[in-house]
Formats: sequence, structure tokens, C-alpha cells
Amino acid sequence: MSVISLDGLNTLIDNLEEGILFLDEERRVLAINKAAMDMFGRNDEHFIDEICPSELVGTTCTQACDQRGYCSLAKTDNDGREMRDIELRRPDSTTLYLRMWAMSLAGSVGRAHCAIVLKNRTLERQLEEEVSERLRLGGLIGHTPPMQELYKQILRAAVSEASVLIEGESGVGKELVSRALHENSNRDKGPYVRVHCAALAENLLESELFGHARGAFTGAETARAGRFEAADGGTLLLDEIGEISPQIQVKLLRVLQEREVERLGENKPRKVDVRIIAATNRDLAAMVRAGKFREDLYYRLRVLPLRVPPLRERREDISLLASHLLSNIVRRGYGGEVRFSPQALQALEAYHWPGNVRELSNVIEYAMVHVNGAEILPHHLPQEVLSTSQAQQAPLGVAPSEIRVDGPKAMSAKPGEPLSLGLTRYYQRPSPEEEKAAIVRALQEAGGNKTAAAERLGMSRTTLWKRLKKYGLLAGQGSAGS
Repeated sequence: MSVISLDGLNTLIDNLEEGILFLDEERRVLAINKAAMDMFGRNDEHFIDEICPSELVGTTCTQACDQRGYCSLAKTDNDGREMRDIELRRPDSTTLYLRMWAMSLAGSVGRAHCAIVLKNRTLERQLEEEVSERLRLGGLIGHTPPMQELYKQILRAAVSEASVLIEGESGVGKELVSRALHENSNRDKGPYVRVHCAALAENLLESELFGHARGAFTGAETARAGRFEAADGGTLLLDEIGEISPQIQVKLLRVLQEREVERLGENKPRKVDVRIIAATNRDLAAMVRAGKFREDLYYRLRVLPLRVPPLRERREDISLLASHLLSNIVRRGYGGEVRFSPQALQALEAYHWPGNVRELSNVIEYAMVHVNGAEILPHHLPQEVLSTSQAQQAPLGVAPSEIRVDGPKAMSAKPGEPLSLGLTRYYQRPSPEEEKAAIVRALQEAGGNKTAAAERLGMSRTTLWKRLKKYGLLAGQGSAGS
């Protein structure tokens, strides 16, 4: 018995937001719905019997249709379709951004051999561009309060000529901050020069920074300008500044004070116009107290201090960063469209990331080597990420009978110790009563601070907010603190 009449089906198709075209085995258009006509900006009389819309031919394909006679986009992946983003230029000179895919209908819908589906992403694209402007600065990406505050500090520091000291753990993106400072400054048209101070021996670093005269040392057959001279009119990044020797510290202090350099083997001072940015993952203040770093140089460098937060302090940025890094990897030629499963993102958000963004990038590279479909799942991630994450879903392939939920005893913890939500051999999902009790207790022990409570629970702050809303705690105990 027919579930829906042909007229009803036609009405349904004609009222869809997606544009749909039906083609026969010779690629001639049999039918087109209203949404597709609106996208193309012309009516169906111009489409019927046309061999594939001219707006699509050449821009979305090479006209080399496969032997089955329908659009090569109909070749399926794990989702049953292959998508392609296209730009459609309309007769009124406006441009639409569409997502296009095709599916084979051979032998199932009368003469229709193939259906092309078009989704209008123009508004979504515009919103993405607007959001992107708020979420990034140069190569930095993040929407959390710590990153938004960092963006403000960078833009304020960029208009100054004062020295900047960028502090942060390894892998947080200190060089990206340095580049953002340069690109948003009045020196953006000048050179940007980076020196990795930890990569060179003391004698080589001295020559690298200040240059040398011919014959200054064995092998110095020609005179050579240093990095200070190379950066004249621009910006010089002294990366890993905490690794330089006391002798180099003295010479660097003189350059900062006098704004001039002397090449090794010369007595001739040379004026330089350079904006100095220093970066370190060391605690320079502690080194000053220990007598390992000159106090006067420290304050010369630290006129404008910037701290780059580690990834664990901005967990809500992890999914945004992961998607951005994944897109970059895919663009380098790793294959077709790939995305993270919710469970994989949850595992990434729960990990403590000692190597920060650099480690996150390496983990995604690892996952791309191991993924064999269109979705990255938890088991595609390195073991160290899975072993320390506290994801609350059973992994793929675990039967419901294998999932255990431990009782309240498993959730007990001494004050100050991380709470366990009953995780044993598998990723288990605690009962709502157990989870609510754990959240209330974490908030009590954190003094109402949601960020600290989320850390104790092994979840992101966003996830905690969702749980507070789910259990009706936002207006009560869960609303205290932030």
C-alpha cells in the first residue's frame, strides 16, 4: 500500500529548503524543485532537458562522468554521499555558497537516474566569517575569556614601541603571539626576524645576534651582519630568552639601552631601529631571584608582559582548535572530509595537554593516520589521551551489558582530590542521581567556582553548565561563583 501519493511527494519535494534536481541516464534534467530554481535565479523552463545545469558544469566537475552515466559526486563514502562546497554565480551577479552532493537513483525512481542536492550555506558562510574575526587574531584561535583578554593585550601592546616579554608553557603559541604583535604594529611592513636562543652555542649566538667583522674568529672569512641589523625597521623575536648566557645578557642589555650594536671584531657602533620581543617558557622572575638572569635586563625586556594561557585553562577552546587543525591537515592532502565524533571531542577536552596546542596538533596527525572513514572516533586517538580522559560514554563496540556503573562509594574522594564518576574498566555512564551528587559536592568543595569544579569532575566548563541546567542546579546551589 502506498504511504504517500505522488502529488503529496511532489508537494513535499517542492517545499524543501534544499534544492533538488533529478537527472536521467543521459544527464538531462527531468525535474527541479522551487528551492533549486531560486538558487539558480531562473525558472524550470530553462532547465528541463538541459544536460546538467551550465552553472555547475566546469565549476564543480570536469564533465568526465563515470561509466554508469551519473555525476561522479554520487560515488559514496561511509556516509553514502560525497559533499562538495561550491560558489554559484547568479544572473543578478550575486554569489551563493552551496554545499552539493549527488545520489544514484538508477532503477528505483522511474526515469530518474541521479539526484543532485544543493544546500544554501551563504548565511552560514557569512556567520562563520563574522565569528572567525572574533575568534582569532593572526594565527591564534580561541573564544574563551583568557584568549579574548590576550587579544586585547596584544592589540594594546602592538601600538607601542616598548619591549614585550611573552611568557607561557611550551607549545602554547608564543611565536604566534609575537607575529600577531608585529602584524598589528606600525612595523608590519618591516622585517620580522626570529632567533631561537636555545638552538645555538654561546659563541655562535653572539655572532648570530650582533654579526662579525672579517677575521673576527677562525672561519670568519667575510664580514656578516647580525640579526639585529637584519631586523632594522622591524621586529626581532628572541625566543627562549631564558637560555642565554650571562655574557650575552650583558651585550643584549647594552643594545636595549643604546639602540646600537657592535659586530664581533669591530669597535664601530651601528645604530639599529628594532622592536624587541622576548619569549620564554622559564620562570624568569625566579631566575632573577636565583641570580641566573640579570634583574636590569629582565625589567628592560618586561616593559609589557604577556602571558599565554595553557590549553588546560581554556578547555572550551579545544573543539574549536581541533576542528581548525583538522581542516589544515585535510587541506594538506590527507583525503576527503573528516570530522570528530562527539566522543572523540569529549576525550580531547578531558585530557590535560602538557604539550598544549603543539601536542594537540600531533594527536590529530596521529588520528588522521589511523582513521579509515569520515569520522575520528576515540579509538583513533593515542592511548595516553584515552587513559587520562574521563569520557562518560562507552567506546564503540562495547555492549550495554558490559557497561558497569559503580555506586556512590566509587565517587568518594578526600577534599582536594579529583572526583571519580564511577569509571572502572570501561567508560561508564553514572546514574543521574550519582552524577548530580558528584556535581553538588564538587561545587561545594570548589567554593562555588565552576571552573575549579569542572577540573575536579574531569569535564569541560561547558559540559558542567549543561549538567547544571539538566539537573536544575543553575538557580540554586550551582549558580554560585564562576
